[in-house]
Amino acid sequence: MESKSERAPASLKTKTLMSALKTKYADKSWNETMQLVRRCMDKTRGDKRVSEPITKCLEKINEALNASSLTGMVSRLEMIAKQRGLGSHLSPTETVCYLTADLFYIEVLLLPGGRVEDVRAAHRGEAPVSSPSLLQLLRMKKFQEFSVKLDDLVSFYNIQGDRDVKAKVYSALRHLETDLFKISHLPRSLRESDLHVDLIMNGRIGNVQPARDGTPTTVEYYISPLDVLMGLSDTGDVGSGRMALVMVGNSDGSHRLQIESLISSPPQVDSLGFPVFQPLTDSCSELLPATFLLKLQPPLPMLSSFIENMGTITDGVMSEKPLQVEPLPQLLIKQRSHISWTDGIQCVVPLPASEYHSYVFPGAEWGRESWKGALIHTVPFCHPGHVPALLNVLRHQSAINVLLESCLSDHSHHMVEVTAEDSHQMSCRLLMPDFVDHKLDDYISRVLMRCMSIPITMRAIRKKVSSQTSRPVPDPELSTAMEITSCEPASVSHEAVQEPRTASSSPGYYLMSVSSPVADNANTDAVANPSPCASLAVYPHWVTSGLPAELL
Repeated sequence: MESKSERAPASLKTKTLMSALKTKYADKSWNETMQLVRRCMDKTRGDKRVSEPITKCLEKINEALNASSLTGMVSRLEMIAKQRGLGSHLSPTETVCYLTADLFYIEVLLLPGGRVEDVRAAHRGEAPVSSPSLLQLLRMKKFQEFSVKLDDLVSFYNIQGDRDVKAKVYSALRHLETDLFKISHLPRSLRESDLHVDLIMNGRIGNVQPARDGTPTTVEYYISPLDVLMGLSDTGDVGSGRMALVMVGNSDGSHRLQIESLISSPPQVDSLGFPVFQPLTDSCSELLPATFLLKLQPPLPMLSSFIENMGTITDGVMSEKPLQVEPLPQLLIKQRSHISWTDGIQCVVPLPASEYHSYVFPGAEWGRESWKGALIHTVPFCHPGHVPALLNVLRHQSAINVLLESCLSDHSHHMVEVTAEDSHQMSCRLLMPDFVDHKLDDYISRVLMRCMSIPITMRAIRKKVSSQTSRPVPDPELSTAMEITSCEPASVSHEAVQEPRTASSSPGYYLMSVSSPVADNANTDAVANPSPCASLAVYPHWVTSGLPAELL
C-alpha cells in the first residue's frame, strides 16, 4: 500500500528536502558548503542537465562571497577556468592556482585571505612572465574582465589539430614575428618630421610592438592626420590609430608556413630596400592547417577592388570575392550610427564660428558595383613578405575612409558613396568660374594632406579665396568644385576636368559646392534646416554628365 510520503506532490518533497539541507548546513562554514557543491559538480560532470544548475549555484556563492578568502579566490578562479574551457589545479602548497591549456598556462600566486601576489603567463616552452594587466584585474576583483582576457588568450590558440600541430603553428607564429621585427628595423628614408607618425604611416611594418602581457604582437598601421594635429596621437607604444593583431587562424586547407626565420642575419636587401627571403622549402617550412592573420582593430570597410588586390598579394590565401557587398559609405555609416541606406544621404557637419556644411552623397552614382565593398575583420596570409604590401593597401583604404568620414555626421537624411586615393600623396584642384590659381591648388593639396578632412579643407578654400578676390565669396549664384586626385608620390597630375574618365582610371572626387553666407545668428537649428550653409555633393570621379554647366 502506498504511504502518505509517496503520495505527496513532488514540490512538497523538494521543499522538505531543501528545508532538511538548510537545517543540516546551517552551522557549516561557506568553505564546507562550496566544497560540497564542487564535489556534486564533479560527480555530475558528464550530465549537463544536472551539472549546469550546480555550476550556477557555485557562481552565485562565489559572487556573494566576492573572493574574500583563499578558498573563495581559488573557487572563483576554478569557475572562470571551467567557463573558458581551461583546466585548473592547485600547487601542493596551495599557494599557486594554475589555469592550463594546451599551449599556455597562467600562474596565480596567492596570499592568505585571498589576496593576489602575482599573475604570470607562460607560453609552451617559455618561462612564465608577469602580467601586470591580469594582476591588476584580479587585485581589483574584476573577474568578468579577467575572464574576457583569458578568452582572448584561448582564441589566440584556437587551432585545429592535436597538441603537436598546435605547437608547430605557434612556433611558426614566433618565427614570423622575428622576421617582421627584422623588416621593421631595415633602414629607410623619412617622410614625416614626427618620427612616431612616420613610423606608423610609412614604416614597412608600421609601429610594431612585441607580444607581451598575454596579448599578441600588435601593428599600428594608420593614424588620422587630424588626430595628430589635435594631439590625440600617442608617443608611447600604441596610440589612437588603426591596429592589427598578428595571430594565427584555422584554414580549410593546408598552407606552407615557416618553421624558422626566412631572413638572414644581417639581412640582405634588394634594390628597393626590402629583405631577401630564403625560399619556403621542406627544410624551413611545413604544411599546416592554419594561416597567419592580421586581425584588424577596428574592422575596416574596404572596397571590393582592394580586397581582390589583397587576394593577389597573398597568392589566393585571402578570398578575392567577399560573399556580401554593400556601398562603401553605407559600411562607414553603419559603424557610426543606425542610419539606413536608401537612395543616398545628406549630412550636416558643424564647424567653428557657427559655420555649417551640408554634404550630399548621391546614391545612384555611389551604388555602382565598383564602389561596393565589405567589412573586413581579418586578413589571412602565409609569408612575412606579404605584410608590407598588405599594410599599404590597408593604409590606402583607411585614407579613403577618413576622408569620407569627415563629411559624415549623425545629422543625416539620405546616403551615397566614395572614391580611392593614395595614402601618401593627393593632388587637389579648385574649379571656379573665372578663377585659376595653381599656387592655390598646391595650398589646398597641402591642407588636405595635413588634416584629411574635407570640411576643414573647404573652409580653408573659402577663407583663402575670400582674401584673393574682390567678389564676395562664396557667391550663392555660382558653383565651386574641388577635384581630388590620387597619385603616386613622384607623379602629381592636373588633368582637365572636361575629360571624361572611366571607373578604371585614376580615382578622385568631384566636390560640387553651392554656398551662401552663413547668417550671423546661425546656431544648431541649422542642423534641422541646413540652409544657410555650404552645400557639397560628392560624386565618383567619372561622373561628368551631372556637373553644373559652368564647370564643364
